[in-house]
Amino acid sequence: MAVRAIRGAIQLDVDEREHLLACTRELVTEVLRANDLPTDDLISIVFTVTADLRSEFPALAARELGLGEVPLLCTTEIDVPGALPRVVRLMAHAEMATTRADVRHVYLRGAAALRRDLAQ
Repeated sequence: MAVRAIRGAIQLDVDEREHLLACTRELVTEVLRANDLPTDDLISIVFTVTADLRSEFPALAARELGLGEVPLLCTTEIDVPGALPRVVRLMAHAEMATTRADVRHVYLRGAAALRRDLAQ
């Protein structure tokens, strides 16, 4: 098994706590599903949020999904003028038998515009 990094992002409609948590749960769940990844194979998840998201830490949503033993980190994305607003991004590190080329990155809702080559 190799250590792989999985990228993902989701754009929120509004900066409201429950919406942020629901969208983050959706993103994490889809990353796990798309990669057929058991939670025991997760090493860590780094979440970033755009500067306009302040209502809650996305890591809380991961803990609500039962990932409390997985190291989680939240940070703010670089505030680039004109960047897509209200985006939660993640980079999950996991032990996977999958080749790097077969890792499924997940870009949902408006965040699909960030990586049209990878979006679902």
